[in-house]
Amino acid sequence: MSNYADGSTVVGDDSRDQQDFLKSKTKVNDDLLPNPLLPKKRVGHPFVNSIETELEERPFFVRIGKDGLIAALQKLDRQLAESGRPKLLSKKVPTDWIGSEITPGQLGLINHGGSPKILTRPGRYPGFPLRNWWARSFEGKKGLSDTVIEFLGLTVVQVSQNQAAVISDPQNHIFVIKNAGFVCFAIEGTYDVLSIVDQTHLSQSVKDKITKSTLGWTHEVTMKSKTNAQEVKEYVVATFLNIPANNCAILQRGDDLELLGAGQSVITNPSVTLRGLYTLGENQIEMPTKDMQVVHLFTRDQVPVSLTIYLKWQLTEPLKLTTHGYNTPYDALRDKTQSILTQIVAHLDYSAMVKQRSIGPDNMEDGTDPSSAFLDALRTRAMDEMHEAALDYGIVLKDLAVIDRQFKGEIASTMDKLTTRALQAQVEAANVDRENSNKVKQEEGALSVARIKAQARNTQADSEAYSVVAAAKAQAQRTRIEAEAQAEATRLAAQADAEAIRIKAAADAQVSDEFAREMELRRMEVTKVRAYGAKTVFVPSDGPGSQMGSAMAMGMAAGMGADRRS
Repeated sequence: MSNYADGSTVVGDDSRDQQDFLKSKTKVNDDLLPNPLLPKKRVGHPFVNSIETELEERPFFVRIGKDGLIAALQKLDRQLAESGRPKLLSKKVPTDWIGSEITPGQLGLINHGGSPKILTRPGRYPGFPLRNWWARSFEGKKGLSDTVIEFLGLTVVQVSQNQAAVISDPQNHIFVIKNAGFVCFAIEGTYDVLSIVDQTHLSQSVKDKITKSTLGWTHEVTMKSKTNAQEVKEYVVATFLNIPANNCAILQRGDDLELLGAGQSVITNPSVTLRGLYTLGENQIEMPTKDMQVVHLFTRDQVPVSLTIYLKWQLTEPLKLTTHGYNTPYDALRDKTQSILTQIVAHLDYSAMVKQRSIGPDNMEDGTDPSSAFLDALRTRAMDEMHEAALDYGIVLKDLAVIDRQFKGEIASTMDKLTTRALQAQVEAANVDRENSNKVKQEEGALSVARIKAQARNTQADSEAYSVVAAAKAQAQRTRIEAEAQAEATRLAAQADAEAIRIKAAADAQVSDEFAREMELRRMEVTKVRAYGAKTVFVPSDGPGSQMGSAMAMGMAAGMGADRRS
């Protein structure tokens, strides 16, 4: 959609209600209609025009429509011819073999004795015959999609989305074009393109001085004006605004105020000024004491006290705030807060406030303590009165708290000294209690360590005794098992020997041959001699030879005894 504005305040586009710029019907802005359900958007008479406001008629000014730049140049050429002026489009016919080349998408520029001639057909344009180029010169080429083309009084402007062109006509009237284009020829004076603005990236950021939040962005377009032979000054002719969501701007013309919502806007009317930018979201101040607002008050007994306050608010009706003459919501809340707290503190004694360091919703007392008078007053009076007063300025107060207070003067100094001494005594007592507690804990710890060590020793002794008993049981079990095994082995060996003897005896008993029996006896004799030696004398122990054997044994014993005595 093409958008034009001429010498007016222009607000952002609304795609639901836009109309074609070629129609002369004036758009009705729905935002300007009264709606009892919405906040007030105007004080005084309306002065904000829509972006589609019709341009005033200018001679030899053609807007670029759907047919493009060539069709607009042809229409301008017909207007010049009908007025008896030289035509704009050249009659030259292109060739394909020599000369200056014009490709599709380009325009050729010819200076014909100070008047512009435009080559629109692609091809080559030779420099002969000479009569065709008498008093003419080829000045170059331009693209059909170039944003700005200026040549010998001919001006072409085409801006795309997010772009805006600020133009000054020959009478120094300013108009703005957004997402549109035009071609024009100035018979007297010039059409000057002052600036092409990127509306989504404006140069100057506007921040709230208190909360440091970004309220929006602005950009001023200036025009140089020669006031005398030597002095040239710059004047602001257009102010662009980019207002983010949930923010707004207040415009002023005389005593009339207008609320401008979020979006991209531009001000071209010199009688309209930007009053300020505001945020409709929640704001709060929670900073170190040195950076916060300090309110100086006096108690009923004339003790000065400084309160550090915390505020949280939301601006809902900016027009009310600006109508009362405040530039920021914080300025209005600060004055009202100081006034209300001054009245509350003026009815309280120093003793009623000295015990409480911070006052807020998190540490409100039940009212039984005499020192809670200030808390009760803050809870019942300050919050209610502040909330009611803030509504008059279009502000909803969300929270009010006193973060800290400091007493001033000699009484406060004396009380601070006494308080300091009391705190020191408390600290010393706490230190003594802490040392005693530490000693008790150390003794308890040592006792616990000794108990644990004794338990460890008992456990170790029990373990060692159990090990000895277990080892003794194991040794006895081993001895018993070894004895049983040896007895069993002996028994089995005896049984085996007995069985062998029995089998051998049975075998010998079965021998019936006398010679064999004799040979066996001889073999037994040989075995005995081999076992006891060849010098062994065998004496029978029974039978007739037993007496002789006894005598030989006694004689041998007597001889051995005589040898030992000698």
